[in-house]
Amino acid sequence: MLIPSIDLMGGKIVQLVHGEKKALEFDDFDYWITRFSTYPLVQLIDLDAAMRTQHGGNPEQIQMICTRLRCQIGGGVRSVERARELLALGAPRVIFGSSLLKGGKINTALAQECCNTLGQDQLTFAVDSRQGRVAIEGWKQSTAVDPIEMMQVLEPWCSAFLYTHIDSEGAMCGFPMEVARKLRAATSRRLMVAGGIRSMQEIEALDNLGADAVVGMAVYTGAIGN
Repeated sequence: MLIPSIDLMGGKIVQLVHGEKKALEFDDFDYWITRFSTYPLVQLIDLDAAMRTQHGGNPEQIQMICTRLRCQIGGGVRSVERARELLALGAPRVIFGSSLLKGGKINTALAQECCNTLGQDQLTFAVDSRQGRVAIEGWKQSTAVDPIEMMQVLEPWCSAFLYTHIDSEGAMCGFPMEVARKLRAATSRRLMVAGGIRSMQEIEALDNLGADAVVGMAVYTGAIGN
């Protein structure tokens, strides 16, 4: 399944390459919301909140988009309280990422608290990988944690994993299928992958493996259409 991604920064929809260089920017929210209205799920990420930028966050845009699209929301979700706020907007799932690592260790205490308080079905855990290791805080901080190990440890407390291959993110160079196969073998949870996906054929191949494709750059550039 194709899951379009809306990334917010500075009050606009953006696309970054490798999570660093801004490549595209849009302020016509109505156009993209209409384009994505036929999809059963859209991914909505507040990059300002994730990266702790001076802008802080994009709450008005998040609230507006959630009234019109069915979104799983992430970016700077660091507490049960923040997750509750996003779920109250109608989001079927919230995405926890960086907060699942604490002091270089997998934060199982938070994962369990979220599951007990919010319910497993409403939780997607993000595992973002650069050069084979998990990266956090808007991908600015590298860790020694293996992404597959992180997924296996956290599996009891979520209903889905979102894996982003930062090395290919935004570059439209293709998602590494061997990585997708290893990820699929590592967990029985729903698996969503992102990072460089560029064609419908690739999305079909991921679907055959049992993974959903989260796509940004290829949709916004027109390489993949409705």
